[in-house]
Amino acid sequence: MQVNLRSFKQKVRHNAKQFRSFLTKIEKKNPKNLDQIAAQLSPEVWAEVDCLSCANCCKSMSPTFTPKDIKRIAAHLEMKPAEFKSTWLEYDKKDKDWLNVARPCQFLDLKSNMCSIYEVRPADCAGFPHLTKKKFVEYIHVHKQNLEYCPATYKLVEKMKLAMQ
Repeated sequence: MQVNLRSFKQKVRHNAKQFRSFLTKIEKKNPKNLDQIAAQLSPEVWAEVDCLSCANCCKSMSPTFTPKDIKRIAAHLEMKPAEFKSTWLEYDKKDKDWLNVARPCQFLDLKSNMCSIYEVRPADCAGFPHLTKKKFVEYIHVHKQNLEYCPATYKLVEKMKLAMQ
């Protein structure tokens, strides 16, 4: 289903605080069936969210690039890893991560919302938004952040909140 980013951002403004509070609560209590609930709700979420109609993650966030990612993408672009880093990335000294130098992502086609390096994209992109990672509770801090950027994360938390009432 198409994502209306304007509507999504309004929902986030209205509900983000309440959703973060819910996530904090389940982080502290850690229900035994949390992973199963996430896995059960995930297909429903993806039936309702079309990433290609959104691409908000690529427009407003940066993945972290691992050394493996850098090597793989540089080879794909027929560059040396050092050249790839100096051209496209910046080093975050605080978190010790390689990140995109610009937003939106330089590899995002803004007309189609498609990634020009999709087949070799960073592992962080391939796993995003990490909805069904085992040990869901260990990713709650990530979901709290992603709520603002990702309609799929928002939907999952919304559905979890209803399922766990």
